[in-house]
Amino acid sequence: MSSSQNKNNTGTDGNERVLDQALRPSTWDEYIGQEAIKKNLSILLSAAKERNQIPEHILFYGPPGLGKTTIAHLIAKETGSQMKATSGPAIEKVGDLASILTNLSSGDILFIDEIHRLNKTIEEVLYPAMESGVLDIIIGKGPSARTIQLELPAFTMIGATTRIAMISSPLRSRFSGGVHKMEFYTEDEIGKIISRSSSIIGIEVEKEAVKEIAKRSRMTPRTANYLLKRARDFAQIQKSSISNKIVSEALSLLGVDEMGLVESDRKLLQTIIEKFGGGPVGLNTLSASLSEEEATIEEFHEPYLLQLGFIERTPRGRIATQKAYTHLNIEYPIENN
Repeated sequence: MSSSQNKNNTGTDGNERVLDQALRPSTWDEYIGQEAIKKNLSILLSAAKERNQIPEHILFYGPPGLGKTTIAHLIAKETGSQMKATSGPAIEKVGDLASILTNLSSGDILFIDEIHRLNKTIEEVLYPAMESGVLDIIIGKGPSARTIQLELPAFTMIGATTRIAMISSPLRSRFSGGVHKMEFYTEDEIGKIISRSSSIIGIEVEKEAVKEIAKRSRMTPRTANYLLKRARDFAQIQKSSISNKIVSEALSLLGVDEMGLVESDRKLLQTIIEKFGGGPVGLNTLSASLSEEEATIEEFHEPYLLQLGFIERTPRGRIATQKAYTHLNIEYPIENN
């Protein structure tokens, strides 16, 4: 899809959802990063195509914003399949899953986001569906209960999760097409993504400004695109081009510091350091102190802070490292040396 086509797709109504869709890569060549996963998928999809079979079930895991959903869309496009998307929390009853599975056509892809949030009863029904292509439905209760087995069309299931440890071993083992970990992006890869996005949006960003956005993007494409759009808004109001100075001012206004930390990240580090002497502190205690959900700490804050080396996980809890003290301009205790 050309840049001009994408610009037309975004329209002029400022619809962020339409814009986000336009920024999503529509071909493998446009998808920057995750090279190892792309090579593995290329082999998997090509081999399945040669055998005239559908691809096996695939699972992607990693922090939010790294492109799990985008890869699922690209797989659907590569295989010429229809993709039906849902999420773990949306499938509340066995009947919900049965309705989804029985409405699939042969060769369809079923994408389940946040698959770790499926309840165990639904998982049990999913096993034979994934493995044997059948759906076991129990009708009635007690002694009169009976099982009906429905044949399902051949389909590929793609799962995505931010918390691989919460997926049971039996479910994980049924992703015979591979379990792939999404890695954080390099600054260079993020820079290429920003340049591509700015071209689609139709704005010019100076090279140093691209580097500045990339440096603060938490090594995540979704965050990079968000920061780019906010820098665009700030530059528009200031009647200025998107320079390094404008980006720095815009992101400072958003509370995003030079390392990509936001106020809640800094508060988490300060809490560990000031309230708990640098740690160790357990997740439950930390969650209560911050009035923040444990899942938010584990899925949003910790992966990036661990990547930066600002915190460590130990059997006794979380510890703030010397790098965290330095970043917050807090003196590192002598006894910790």
